Amino acid sequence: MRLVDLPRTTSFQLALRFLLLFGAASLILFGFLYWQTAVYVRGRVDDWLTREQSVFGPMERDNLLRRLTAHVVADPTLERPFTLFDGSGQRVAGTTLDLPVGMLAAMPQDVAMAFDLARGGQDIKFRGILHRRPAGELLLIARSMEGQRKFAAVLIDAFVWGALFTTLLGLIGAAIVGADSVRRIDAVTRAIRRIVGGDLSERLPTHDRADDLDRLAVVINDMLGELERLMREVKGVCDNIAHDLRTPLTRLLAGLERSRRRNGSTEDYAAAIDEAVQETRGVLNSFAALLRIAEVESGARRTGFLDTDLREVLADVAELYEPAAEQAGVRLRLIADGGAPLVMRGDPSLLFEAVGNLVDNALKFTPRGGCVTLRVVSGTGGIGIEVVDTGPGIPRDEQDAVLRRFYRAEASRQTPGSGLGLALVAAVARLHGMDLAISDARPGCRVTLVRLDASDDGAAVVTQAVALERRLLPTSL
Repeated sequence: MRLVDLPRTTSFQLALRFLLLFGAASLILFGFLYWQTAVYVRGRVDDWLTREQSVFGPMERDNLLRRLTAHVVADPTLERPFTLFDGSGQRVAGTTLDLPVGMLAAMPQDVAMAFDLARGGQDIKFRGILHRRPAGELLLIARSMEGQRKFAAVLIDAFVWGALFTTLLGLIGAAIVGADSVRRIDAVTRAIRRIVGGDLSERLPTHDRADDLDRLAVVINDMLGELERLMREVKGVCDNIAHDLRTPLTRLLAGLERSRRRNGSTEDYAAAIDEAVQETRGVLNSFAALLRIAEVESGARRTGFLDTDLREVLADVAELYEPAAEQAGVRLRLIADGGAPLVMRGDPSLLFEAVGNLVDNALKFTPRGGCVTLRVVSGTGGIGIEVVDTGPGIPRDEQDAVLRRFYRAEASRQTPGSGLGLALVAAVARLHGMDLAISDARPGCRVTLVRLDASDDGAAVVTQAVALERRLLPTSL
Protein backbone atom coordinates (compact mmCIF):
# COMPACT_ATOMS: atom_id res chain seq x y z
CA MET A 1 0.00 0.00 0.00
CA ARG A 2 1.35 3.41 -0.98
CA LEU A 3 0.36 6.69 0.67
CA VAL A 4 -0.07 8.23 -2.76
CA ASP A 5 -2.96 5.81 -3.33
CA LEU A 6 -4.94 7.05 -0.32
CA PRO A 7 -6.39 10.25 -1.85
CA ARG A 8 -7.68 8.25 -4.82
CA THR A 9 -9.65 5.76 -2.74
CA THR A 10 -13.41 6.12 -2.63
CA SER A 11 -13.48 5.82 1.17
CA PHE A 12 -10.95 8.63 1.62
CA GLN A 13 -12.77 10.91 -0.80
CA LEU A 14 -16.11 10.09 0.78
CA ALA A 15 -14.69 10.86 4.23
CA LEU A 16 -13.38 14.20 2.94
CA ARG A 17 -16.77 15.06 1.47
CA PHE A 18 -18.46 14.28 4.76
CA LEU A 19 -15.81 16.33 6.56
CA LEU A 20 -16.46 19.30 4.27
CA LEU A 21 -20.21 18.88 4.67
CA PHE A 22 -19.85 18.68 8.45
CA GLY A 23 -17.56 21.72 8.42
CA ALA A 24 -20.02 23.76 6.36
CA ALA A 25 -22.89 22.74 8.64
CA SER A 26 -20.81 23.60 11.72
CA LEU A 27 -19.85 26.99 10.25
CA ILE A 28 -23.50 27.82 9.55
CA LEU A 29 -24.51 26.68 13.03
CA PHE A 30 -21.71 28.68 14.68
CA GLY A 31 -22.58 31.76 12.64
CA PHE A 32 -26.20 31.48 13.67
CA LEU A 33 -25.31 31.01 17.35
CA TYR A 34 -22.83 33.90 17.23
CA TRP A 35 -25.41 36.19 15.62
CA GLN A 36 -28.11 35.17 18.10
CA THR A 37 -25.72 35.70 21.04
CA ALA A 38 -24.65 39.13 19.76
CA VAL A 39 -28.28 40.15 19.25
CA TYR A 40 -29.20 38.91 22.72
CA VAL A 41 -26.28 40.70 24.45
CA ARG A 42 -26.92 43.94 22.54
CA GLY A 43 -30.60 43.72 23.44
CA ARG A 44 -29.81 43.27 27.13
CA VAL A 45 -27.42 46.24 27.03
CA ASP A 46 -30.01 48.39 25.26
CA ASP A 47 -32.63 47.43 27.85
CA TRP A 48 -30.24 48.42 30.63
CA LEU A 49 -29.48 51.75 28.94
CA THR A 50 -33.18 52.45 28.52
CA ARG A 51 -33.88 51.73 32.19
CA GLU A 52 -30.98 53.91 33.37
CA GLN A 53 -32.02 56.76 31.10
CA SER A 54 -35.59 56.56 32.41
CA VAL A 55 -34.19 56.91 35.96
CA PHE A 56 -31.57 59.65 35.44
CA GLY A 57 -33.27 61.65 32.70
CA PRO A 58 -36.19 63.15 34.71
CA MET A 59 -34.08 63.95 37.84
CA GLU A 60 -33.74 67.44 39.24
CA ARG A 61 -30.46 69.04 38.24
CA ASP A 62 -29.00 69.16 41.75
CA ASN A 63 -29.99 65.59 42.46
CA LEU A 64 -28.61 64.51 39.08
CA LEU A 65 -25.26 66.20 39.80
CA ARG A 66 -24.96 64.36 43.13
CA ARG A 67 -25.83 61.03 41.56
CA LEU A 68 -23.31 61.55 38.76
CA THR A 69 -20.58 62.40 41.26
CA ALA A 70 -21.37 59.27 43.26
CA HIS A 71 -21.39 57.17 40.09
CA VAL A 72 -17.87 58.36 39.14
CA VAL A 73 -16.63 57.19 42.54
CA ALA A 74 -18.43 53.84 42.21
CA ASP A 75 -17.16 53.21 38.63
CA PRO A 76 -13.45 54.08 38.55
CA THR A 77 -12.87 51.71 35.58
CA LEU A 78 -15.12 53.80 33.37
CA GLU A 79 -16.99 50.71 32.23
CA ARG A 80 -20.30 52.58 32.56
CA PRO A 81 -19.71 56.29 31.84
CA PHE A 82 -22.53 58.67 32.85
CA THR A 83 -21.79 62.28 31.73
CA LEU A 84 -23.76 65.53 31.65
CA PHE A 85 -22.87 68.12 28.97
CA ASP A 86 -24.07 71.66 28.50
CA GLY A 87 -25.60 72.86 25.25
CA SER A 88 -22.19 73.59 23.71
CA GLY A 89 -20.82 70.09 24.45
CA GLN A 90 -18.70 70.95 27.48
CA ARG A 91 -18.70 68.41 30.34
CA VAL A 92 -20.64 69.58 33.38
CA ALA A 93 -20.52 66.52 35.64
CA GLY A 94 -19.97 62.78 35.61
CA THR A 95 -17.38 60.62 33.85
CA THR A 96 -14.62 62.39 31.99
CA LEU A 97 -14.78 61.38 28.35
CA ASP A 98 -12.41 62.22 25.51
CA LEU A 99 -15.00 63.00 22.87
CA PRO A 100 -14.09 64.32 19.42
CA VAL A 101 -15.35 67.78 18.58
CA GLY A 102 -18.83 67.66 17.07
CA MET A 103 -19.47 64.06 18.11
CA LEU A 104 -22.38 64.97 20.38
CA ALA A 105 -24.02 67.00 17.65
CA ALA A 106 -23.87 64.04 15.28
CA MET A 107 -25.35 61.55 17.75
CA PRO A 108 -29.07 60.68 17.50
CA GLN A 109 -31.04 61.31 20.68
CA ASP A 110 -33.06 58.85 22.81
CA VAL A 111 -31.90 55.95 20.64
CA ALA A 112 -29.39 53.24 21.57
CA MET A 113 -26.32 53.63 19.40
CA ALA A 114 -22.74 52.37 19.08
CA PHE A 115 -19.69 54.64 19.18
CA ASP A 116 -15.96 54.44 19.84
CA LEU A 117 -13.91 56.27 22.46
CA ALA A 118 -10.14 56.54 22.63
CA ARG A 119 -8.74 55.05 25.83
CA GLY A 120 -5.22 53.92 26.53
CA GLY A 121 -4.14 54.45 22.96
CA GLN A 122 -6.87 52.31 21.46
CA ASP A 123 -10.48 52.70 20.48
CA ILE A 124 -12.99 51.10 22.84
CA LYS A 125 -16.49 50.28 21.64
CA PHE A 126 -19.44 51.60 23.64
CA ARG A 127 -23.21 51.63 23.36
CA GLY A 128 -25.12 54.55 24.79
CA ILE A 129 -28.20 56.77 24.78
CA LEU A 130 -27.99 60.56 24.46
CA HIS A 131 -30.91 62.42 26.09
CA ARG A 132 -31.58 66.18 25.91
CA ARG A 133 -32.96 67.58 29.15
CA PRO A 134 -35.54 70.43 29.23
CA ALA A 135 -32.81 72.96 30.11
CA GLY A 136 -30.90 72.05 26.93
CA GLU A 137 -28.25 69.94 28.67
CA LEU A 138 -27.24 66.56 27.17
CA LEU A 139 -27.09 63.44 29.36
CA LEU A 140 -25.03 60.54 27.96
CA ILE A 141 -25.51 57.11 29.53
CA ALA A 142 -23.18 54.52 28.03
CA ARG A 143 -21.72 51.08 28.65
CA SER A 144 -18.48 49.56 27.46
CA MET A 145 -18.77 46.61 25.04
CA GLU A 146 -15.18 45.47 25.66
CA GLY A 147 -16.29 42.45 27.72
CA GLN A 148 -18.64 41.34 24.99
CA ARG A 149 -15.90 41.82 22.42
CA LYS A 150 -13.48 39.66 24.41
CA PHE A 151 -16.16 37.02 24.83
CA ALA A 152 -16.73 37.03 21.07
CA ALA A 153 -12.99 36.73 20.46
CA VAL A 154 -12.75 33.75 22.83
CA LEU A 155 -15.75 32.16 21.13
CA ILE A 156 -14.20 32.62 17.69
CA ASP A 157 -10.85 31.25 18.88
CA ALA A 158 -12.60 28.22 20.37
CA PHE A 159 -14.40 27.62 17.08
CA VAL A 160 -11.20 27.97 15.04
CA TRP A 161 -9.22 25.61 17.28
CA GLY A 162 -12.16 23.18 17.37
CA ALA A 163 -12.38 23.30 13.58
CA LEU A 164 -8.65 22.63 13.24
CA PHE A 165 -8.81 19.74 15.72
CA THR A 166 -11.88 18.28 14.00
CA THR A 167 -10.21 18.62 10.59
CA LEU A 168 -7.11 16.86 11.88
CA LEU A 169 -9.16 14.03 13.35
CA GLY A 170 -11.20 13.83 10.15
CA LEU A 171 -8.08 13.57 8.01
CA ILE A 172 -6.63 10.90 10.29
CA GLY A 173 -9.93 9.00 10.20
CA ALA A 174 -10.12 9.34 6.42
CA ALA A 175 -6.55 8.04 6.12
CA ILE A 176 -7.37 5.04 8.34
CA VAL A 177 -10.54 4.26 6.41
CA GLY A 178 -8.76 4.78 3.11
CA ALA A 179 -5.87 2.54 4.17
CA ASP A 180 -8.32 -0.19 5.16
CA SER A 181 -10.06 0.15 1.79
CA VAL A 182 -6.73 -0.02 -0.03
CA ARG A 183 -5.81 -3.20 1.87
CA ARG A 184 -9.15 -4.80 1.08
CA ILE A 185 -9.01 -3.76 -2.56
CA ASP A 186 -5.43 -5.07 -2.80
CA ALA A 187 -6.62 -8.41 -1.41
CA VAL A 188 -9.48 -8.46 -3.93
CA THR A 189 -7.04 -7.53 -6.72
CA ARG A 190 -4.70 -10.37 -5.79
CA ALA A 191 -7.59 -12.83 -5.73
CA ILE A 192 -8.82 -11.63 -9.13
CA ARG A 193 -5.32 -11.98 -10.59
CA ARG A 194 -5.19 -15.59 -9.35
CA ILE A 195 -8.62 -16.19 -10.92
CA VAL A 196 -7.48 -14.63 -14.20
CA GLY A 197 -4.43 -16.88 -14.00
CA GLY A 198 -6.70 -19.92 -14.15
CA ASP A 199 -7.44 -20.73 -10.51
CA LEU A 200 -11.24 -20.72 -10.68
CA SER A 201 -11.48 -22.15 -7.17
CA GLU A 202 -10.21 -18.82 -5.77
CA ARG A 203 -12.80 -16.56 -4.12
CA LEU A 204 -12.81 -12.89 -3.18
CA PRO A 205 -12.06 -12.34 0.52
CA THR A 206 -14.85 -11.26 2.87
CA HIS A 207 -14.68 -9.94 6.44
CA ASP A 208 -18.17 -10.71 7.82
CA ARG A 209 -18.96 -6.99 8.01
CA ALA A 210 -22.01 -7.11 5.72
CA ASP A 211 -20.87 -3.80 4.20
CA ASP A 212 -20.95 -2.82 0.54
CA LEU A 213 -17.70 -4.57 -0.37
CA ASP A 214 -18.70 -7.75 1.44
CA ARG A 215 -22.11 -7.85 -0.24
CA LEU A 216 -20.48 -7.29 -3.62
CA ALA A 217 -17.86 -9.95 -2.89
CA VAL A 218 -20.57 -12.47 -1.92
CA VAL A 219 -22.42 -11.87 -5.20
CA ILE A 220 -19.20 -12.14 -7.21
CA ASN A 221 -18.24 -15.32 -5.34
CA ASP A 222 -21.62 -16.82 -6.22
CA MET A 223 -20.98 -15.87 -9.84
CA LEU A 224 -17.50 -17.42 -9.69
CA GLY A 225 -18.97 -20.59 -8.24
CA GLU A 226 -21.42 -20.80 -11.12
CA LEU A 227 -18.63 -20.07 -13.62
CA GLU A 228 -16.46 -22.77 -12.04
CA ARG A 229 -19.34 -25.24 -12.30
CA LEU A 230 -19.94 -24.34 -15.93
CA MET A 231 -16.24 -24.55 -16.76
CA ARG A 232 -16.03 -27.97 -15.11
CA GLU A 233 -18.99 -29.10 -17.17
CA VAL A 234 -17.52 -27.64 -20.35
CA LYS A 235 -14.20 -29.36 -19.69
CA GLY A 236 -15.95 -32.64 -19.00
CA VAL A 237 -18.37 -32.50 -21.93
CA CYS A 238 -15.72 -33.34 -24.53
CA ASP A 239 -14.50 -36.36 -22.55
CA ASN A 240 -18.05 -37.47 -21.91
CA ILE A 241 -19.01 -37.09 -25.57
CA ALA A 242 -15.94 -39.02 -26.65
CA HIS A 243 -16.70 -41.72 -24.10
CA ASP A 244 -20.46 -42.03 -24.59
CA LEU A 245 -20.73 -41.44 -28.32
CA ARG A 246 -17.69 -43.48 -29.32
CA THR A 247 -19.55 -46.75 -28.79
CA PRO A 248 -22.56 -46.01 -31.05
CA LEU A 249 -20.31 -44.44 -33.70
CA THR A 250 -18.02 -47.48 -33.56
CA ARG A 251 -20.99 -49.80 -33.95
CA LEU A 252 -22.26 -47.68 -36.83
CA LEU A 253 -18.87 -47.77 -38.60
CA ALA A 254 -18.40 -51.46 -37.96
CA GLY A 255 -21.85 -52.30 -39.28
CA LEU A 256 -21.33 -50.31 -42.46
CA GLU A 257 -17.90 -51.84 -43.09
CA ARG A 258 -19.29 -55.32 -42.42
CA SER A 259 -22.12 -54.77 -44.91
CA ARG A 260 -19.63 -53.49 -47.47
CA ARG A 261 -17.37 -56.56 -47.17
CA ARG A 262 -20.19 -59.06 -47.38
CA ASN A 263 -22.16 -59.83 -50.47
CA GLY A 264 -25.52 -60.01 -48.76
CA SER A 265 -29.02 -59.87 -50.03
CA THR A 266 -31.18 -56.81 -50.34
CA GLU A 267 -32.77 -57.66 -46.99
CA ASP A 268 -29.33 -57.79 -45.34
CA TYR A 269 -28.45 -54.36 -46.72
CA ALA A 270 -31.82 -52.99 -45.59
CA ALA A 271 -31.27 -54.39 -42.09
CA ALA A 272 -27.79 -52.83 -41.96
CA ILE A 273 -29.19 -49.50 -43.09
CA ASP A 274 -31.95 -49.67 -40.47
CA GLU A 275 -29.35 -50.40 -37.80
CA ALA A 276 -27.22 -47.48 -38.99
CA VAL A 277 -30.25 -45.19 -38.98
CA GLN A 278 -31.08 -46.26 -35.44
CA GLU A 279 -27.54 -45.61 -34.23
CA THR A 280 -27.48 -42.23 -36.02
CA ARG A 281 -30.77 -41.23 -34.46
CA GLY A 282 -29.38 -42.10 -31.02
CA VAL A 283 -26.34 -39.87 -31.64
CA LEU A 284 -28.54 -37.04 -32.95
CA ASN A 285 -30.83 -37.37 -29.94
CA SER A 286 -27.83 -36.96 -27.65
CA PHE A 287 -26.72 -33.81 -29.49
CA ALA A 288 -30.31 -32.51 -29.47
CA ALA A 289 -30.42 -33.05 -25.70
CA LEU A 290 -27.15 -31.14 -25.31
CA LEU A 291 -28.47 -28.27 -27.39
CA ARG A 292 -31.70 -28.34 -25.37
CA ILE A 293 -29.75 -28.06 -22.11
CA ALA A 294 -27.69 -25.18 -23.54
CA GLU A 295 -30.87 -23.39 -24.59
CA VAL A 296 -32.40 -23.78 -21.14
CA GLU A 297 -29.24 -22.68 -19.33
CA SER A 298 -28.98 -19.55 -21.51
CA GLY A 299 -32.15 -18.21 -19.84
CA ALA A 300 -33.75 -17.21 -23.15
CA ARG A 301 -36.89 -19.16 -22.29
CA ARG A 302 -37.51 -17.00 -19.22
CA THR A 303 -39.10 -14.34 -21.44
CA GLY A 304 -41.95 -16.74 -22.14
CA PHE A 305 -42.85 -17.35 -18.50
CA LEU A 306 -46.54 -17.32 -17.63
CA ASP A 307 -48.74 -18.41 -14.72
CA THR A 308 -48.54 -22.22 -14.69
CA ASP A 309 -50.66 -24.59 -12.60
CA LEU A 310 -48.45 -27.43 -11.34
CA ARG A 311 -51.48 -29.68 -10.91
CA GLU A 312 -52.21 -29.46 -14.63
CA VAL A 313 -48.55 -30.18 -15.48
CA LEU A 314 -48.57 -33.36 -13.37
CA ALA A 315 -51.94 -34.42 -14.81
CA ASP A 316 -50.60 -34.08 -18.37
CA VAL A 317 -47.45 -36.06 -17.51
CA ALA A 318 -49.47 -38.82 -15.83
CA GLU A 319 -51.78 -39.06 -18.85
CA LEU A 320 -48.83 -39.31 -21.25
CA TYR A 321 -46.91 -41.98 -19.31
CA GLU A 322 -49.88 -44.08 -18.15
CA PRO A 323 -49.64 -46.51 -21.13
CA ALA A 324 -45.86 -46.93 -20.65
CA ALA A 325 -46.42 -47.63 -16.93
CA GLU A 326 -49.03 -50.29 -17.73
CA GLN A 327 -46.70 -51.90 -20.23
CA ALA A 328 -43.88 -51.96 -17.67
CA GLY A 329 -46.17 -53.37 -14.99
CA VAL A 330 -45.69 -50.36 -12.74
CA ARG A 331 -48.46 -48.49 -10.98
CA LEU A 332 -48.44 -44.74 -11.73
CA ARG A 333 -50.16 -42.72 -8.98
CA LEU A 334 -51.09 -39.04 -9.24
CA ILE A 335 -51.74 -37.16 -5.98
CA ALA A 336 -52.67 -33.71 -7.27
CA ASP A 337 -56.45 -33.67 -7.49
CA GLY A 338 -59.09 -31.95 -5.40
CA GLY A 339 -57.27 -28.78 -4.45
CA ALA A 340 -56.85 -25.14 -5.41
CA PRO A 341 -54.53 -24.40 -8.35
CA LEU A 342 -50.86 -24.20 -7.38
CA VAL A 343 -49.69 -21.43 -9.69
CA MET A 344 -46.13 -20.25 -10.28
CA ARG A 345 -44.44 -18.25 -13.01
CA GLY A 346 -42.72 -20.57 -15.45
CA ASP A 347 -42.57 -22.25 -18.84
CA PRO A 348 -45.21 -25.03 -18.84
CA SER A 349 -43.56 -26.98 -21.66
CA LEU A 350 -40.18 -27.03 -19.88
CA LEU A 351 -41.77 -28.04 -16.58
CA PHE A 352 -43.67 -30.79 -18.42
CA GLU A 353 -40.43 -31.99 -20.02
CA ALA A 354 -38.56 -31.99 -16.69
CA VAL A 355 -41.26 -33.94 -14.85
CA GLY A 356 -41.55 -36.28 -17.85
CA ASN A 357 -37.82 -37.07 -17.63
CA LEU A 358 -38.16 -37.83 -13.93
CA VAL A 359 -41.12 -40.17 -14.55
CA ASP A 360 -39.33 -41.82 -17.49
CA ASN A 361 -36.28 -42.53 -15.29
CA ALA A 362 -38.50 -43.82 -12.50
CA LEU A 363 -40.31 -46.22 -14.88
CA LYS A 364 -36.97 -47.52 -16.23
CA PHE A 365 -35.59 -48.47 -12.83
CA THR A 366 -38.76 -49.50 -10.97
CA PRO A 367 -39.32 -53.30 -11.10
CA ARG A 368 -42.63 -54.81 -12.12
CA GLY A 369 -45.23 -54.53 -9.39
CA GLY A 370 -43.64 -51.31 -8.11
CA CYS A 371 -45.13 -47.86 -7.87
CA VAL A 372 -44.25 -44.39 -9.15
CA THR A 373 -45.98 -41.49 -7.37
CA LEU A 374 -46.41 -37.94 -8.62
CA ARG A 375 -47.58 -35.27 -6.23
CA VAL A 376 -47.62 -31.53 -5.74
CA VAL A 377 -46.26 -30.20 -2.47
CA SER A 378 -47.05 -26.92 -0.83
CA GLY A 379 -46.03 -25.25 2.38
CA THR A 380 -45.35 -21.89 3.93
CA GLY A 381 -44.12 -19.64 1.13
CA GLY A 382 -43.37 -22.32 -1.47
CA ILE A 383 -44.75 -24.91 -3.88
CA GLY A 384 -43.20 -27.74 -5.83
CA ILE A 385 -43.34 -31.20 -7.42
CA GLU A 386 -42.30 -34.59 -6.08
CA VAL A 387 -41.63 -37.86 -7.95
CA VAL A 388 -41.13 -41.00 -5.84
CA ASP A 389 -40.42 -44.54 -7.06
CA THR A 390 -39.89 -47.90 -5.39
CA GLY A 391 -36.81 -48.84 -7.41
CA PRO A 392 -33.23 -49.41 -6.22
CA GLY A 393 -32.67 -45.69 -5.54
CA ILE A 394 -29.53 -43.64 -6.04
CA PRO A 395 -26.57 -44.03 -3.65
CA ARG A 396 -25.96 -40.98 -1.51
CA ASP A 397 -22.46 -40.43 -2.89
CA GLU A 398 -23.84 -40.31 -6.46
CA GLN A 399 -26.86 -38.04 -5.87
CA ASP A 400 -24.93 -34.98 -7.00
CA ALA A 401 -23.01 -36.74 -9.77
CA VAL A 402 -26.15 -37.94 -11.60
CA LEU A 403 -26.96 -34.31 -12.40
CA ARG A 404 -23.88 -34.04 -14.60
CA ARG A 405 -24.07 -34.57 -18.34
CA PHE A 406 -23.61 -38.17 -19.54
CA TYR A 407 -23.22 -39.51 -16.00
CA ARG A 408 -24.79 -42.95 -15.62
CA ALA A 409 -25.25 -44.47 -12.17
CA GLU A 410 -25.51 -47.87 -13.86
CA ALA A 411 -21.94 -48.90 -14.53
CA SER A 412 -22.86 -51.50 -17.14
CA ARG A 413 -25.08 -49.01 -19.01
CA GLN A 414 -27.51 -51.68 -20.15
CA THR A 415 -30.56 -49.44 -19.61
CA PRO A 416 -31.35 -47.25 -22.64
CA GLY A 417 -30.49 -43.59 -22.23
CA SER A 418 -27.78 -41.00 -22.75
CA GLY A 419 -27.30 -39.72 -19.20
CA LEU A 420 -28.68 -36.28 -20.07
CA GLY A 421 -32.16 -36.48 -18.61
CA LEU A 422 -31.36 -35.37 -15.07
CA ALA A 423 -28.94 -32.74 -16.42
CA LEU A 424 -31.86 -31.25 -18.35
CA VAL A 425 -34.05 -31.41 -15.23
CA ALA A 426 -31.35 -29.57 -13.25
CA ALA A 427 -31.13 -26.89 -15.96
CA VAL A 428 -34.92 -26.39 -15.93
CA ALA A 429 -34.86 -26.18 -12.13
CA ARG A 430 -32.17 -23.48 -12.19
CA LEU A 431 -34.08 -21.54 -14.85
CA HIS A 432 -37.21 -21.51 -12.64
CA GLY A 433 -35.35 -20.78 -9.40
CA MET A 434 -36.29 -24.19 -8.01
CA ASP A 435 -34.25 -26.44 -5.77
CA LEU A 436 -33.64 -29.95 -7.07
CA ALA A 437 -33.24 -32.39 -4.19
CA ILE A 438 -32.58 -36.13 -4.46
CA SER A 439 -33.10 -38.28 -1.36
CA ASP A 440 -33.75 -41.84 -0.28
CA ALA A 441 -37.45 -42.83 -0.21
CA ARG A 442 -36.77 -46.15 1.65
CA PRO A 443 -37.21 -47.94 -0.68
CA GLY A 444 -36.65 -46.10 -3.89
CA CYS A 445 -35.71 -42.58 -4.84
CA ARG A 446 -37.45 -39.28 -4.11
CA VAL A 447 -36.82 -36.27 -6.35
CA THR A 448 -38.30 -32.89 -5.43
CA LEU A 449 -38.47 -29.63 -7.32
CA VAL A 450 -39.45 -26.84 -4.92
CA ARG A 451 -39.37 -23.07 -5.10
CA LEU A 452 -39.71 -21.36 -1.74
CA ASP A 453 -40.68 -17.99 -3.21
CA ALA A 454 -43.34 -18.71 -5.80
CA SER A 455 -43.77 -15.02 -6.67
CA ASP A 456 -40.21 -14.61 -7.94
CA ASP A 457 -39.59 -15.04 -11.65
CA GLY A 458 -36.22 -16.71 -11.50
CA ALA A 459 -34.31 -15.98 -8.32
CA ALA A 460 -32.20 -18.90 -7.20
CA VAL A 461 -33.34 -20.79 -4.14
CA VAL A 462 -30.69 -22.67 -2.23
CA THR A 463 -31.91 -25.13 0.42
CA GLN A 464 -30.95 -28.52 1.75
CA ALA A 465 -32.91 -31.64 0.86
CA VAL A 466 -33.45 -32.59 4.49
CA ALA A 467 -34.85 -29.16 5.31
CA LEU A 468 -37.18 -29.40 2.32
CA GLU A 469 -38.46 -32.77 3.44
CA ARG A 470 -39.08 -31.59 6.99
CA ARG A 471 -40.83 -28.36 5.98
CA LEU A 472 -42.76 -29.28 2.85
CA LEU A 473 -43.00 -33.04 2.31
CA PRO A 474 -44.76 -35.90 4.11
CA THR A 475 -42.47 -38.28 5.92
CA SER A 476 -43.82 -41.31 4.08
CA LEU A 477 -46.15 -42.42 1.32
